[in-house]
Amino acid sequence: MERMERKTAFVFPGQGSQKVGMGRAWADASEEARKTFEEADEVLGFPLSRLCWEGPEEELGLTTNTQPALLATSIAIYRALLPQGLFVEPVAMAGHSLGEYSALVAADALDFADALRLVRRRGELMQEAVPVGVGAMAAFIGLDDQAVTALAEDASQGEICAVANYNSPGQTVVAGHKAAVDRAVAMARERGARKATLLAVSAPFHSPLMRPAREGMAAELAKVTFRAPRVPVVANVDAAPVNTGDDARDALVRQIDGPVRWVESVTWMAQNDGVGTFLEIGPGNVLTGLNRRIVTGTVCASLSDPEQLARFLARAEES
Repeated sequence: MERMERKTAFVFPGQGSQKVGMGRAWADASEEARKTFEEADEVLGFPLSRLCWEGPEEELGLTTNTQPALLATSIAIYRALLPQGLFVEPVAMAGHSLGEYSALVAADALDFADALRLVRRRGELMQEAVPVGVGAMAAFIGLDDQAVTALAEDASQGEICAVANYNSPGQTVVAGHKAAVDRAVAMARERGARKATLLAVSAPFHSPLMRPAREGMAAELAKVTFRAPRVPVVANVDAAPVNTGDDARDALVRQIDGPVRWVESVTWMAQNDGVGTFLEIGPGNVLTGLNRRIVTGTVCASLSDPEQLARFLARAEES
């Protein structure tokens, strides 16, 4: 079958993929998923599962809640898949920003309970680093990486404006001081961008303004045990796999104020690991859409609910 013939990578989504109801269908269908949410509730000391399944949306959207909620949902889905014996062992894993924590948990490099506490604190530190309203992020479609890099430099004018996410060919995000990002949006339209949009985020993630959060997370991460990943995890900040626990920890520190190099990360897995199937393990299908544009000709699918899994398996059987 196709899923057996193609080398597979698991990819885990980051902030922006959250939605009320996420993970509920998997918890209803799988004891492993249900127990994962119960563990998250116990570790964090509040009903995270209820927030994931019932909202309210505004509370789920708070960074300090969003990050552990996405982690818990992704790991619940991952654990629900394991007992079914449906897939060969992936040859690589990766996660977009926050999703890198999910990938490291799935690769047995980081304990789930430790990861929950870390991402909860990560959300707090990232929000505290820059007062609300001081920073901003914007997405551009239709300009290549070099054009966006030049745009960010021209828009900075003594402030911070830097590339934060290389999401897919022609889709790039910048972050920094709000005035500088506003200038970048205006310039992008003048320079032929098909779309230039301010993002509804509460802080300028993955920019130099996150330096205080990086320093805070370095101290938090130093307290936690990391192991060598069982499966190579391609780190955002280097677009290359981490092979030791220390390397995994260091990459998480540096990704706080470094850009997410998603295009290069996915390309690395396709070219160096021979990955032909990318399975998105978590809510939504944001990465599935990006990956299809990055590595054409590969199979990209989201497994955010059991129905999507059934459709994927049916297509695999037919091929």
